[in-house]
Amino acid sequence: MHYTYGLLSQQDKRRMYRWNGTRIYEHAEGRVRSTAYRRPLRLIYYEACVSANDAFRRERFLKTGQGKRYLRKRLASFFSGIPEKKLERH
Repeated sequence: MHYTYGLLSQQDKRRMYRWNGTRIYEHAEGRVRSTAYRRPLRLIYYEACVSANDAFRRERFLKTGQGKRYLRKRLASFFSGIPEKKLERH
């Protein structure tokens, strides 16, 4: 199983999207140079994919403008601080 995941930096509030689930631990421990100075990191999103190619393609999509809009809608309650038990009105 391969993963595409999103991390939120608690220090500078920037979001990062990566693929391959084994690296999540490396990010958290500070062993990845690109995110070591942004720790602590929080896992905010993940998707499981059957193949590494699918996970990589999904990461590339999430980094595009359309992918960022998708995640903003998908994680709207997380970023706005709305309690999870509150229902949305349509």
